[in-house]
Amino acid sequence: MKRELKPTTALVPCPVVLLSISGPERPNIITLSWAANVCSNPPTVVVGIRSERYSYDLVKEAGEFVLNIPSATQIDGTVFAGTKSGRNYDKFAECGFTVEPASKVNAPMIKECPINIECKIRDIIPLGAHDLFIGDVVSVHIDESVLGEHEKLDVSKANLFTYIPLNGEYWTLGSKLH
Repeated sequence: MKRELKPTTALVPCPVVLLSISGPERPNIITLSWAANVCSNPPTVVVGIRSERYSYDLVKEAGEFVLNIPSATQIDGTVFAGTKSGRNYDKFAECGFTVEPASKVNAPMIKECPINIECKIRDIIPLGAHDLFIGDVVSVHIDESVLGEHEKLDVSKANLFTYIPLNGEYWTLGSKLH
């Protein structure tokens, strides 16, 4: 028997991204799980950001951002960046992250993250609690330490994790099925 729930964010698992952006005083990071690939040609991603979040205006004004994919070793910084405001904290310093220049956008990359995706905003769509930022992928960086056979991402080396919104928990990825 299945239990029916009220409408909620039940699509699981959700990716975990650290969106980095340049700011007027210092660069900032916001942790997001409302993120997805939405087109392969041209490569396009989306992220949902609440308008009251400090990073919202920074992203909107900059017109670009970097999605940094953290490994499980960065869970503490990931949680911090998602629960503290960049108005009050230098999240790069607090999380022990290193600013690394991007190649195509002014937003910084997080050096410690195994994957960095540079994006330029194509459109912003108001949805309700969140606005959807549609970003064209203009460059992807993958740390050589997480590459495996045929220069492909080795998920076991990257030590990626996911968010489960139904529980509010983070989980590491399991083993390859197919």
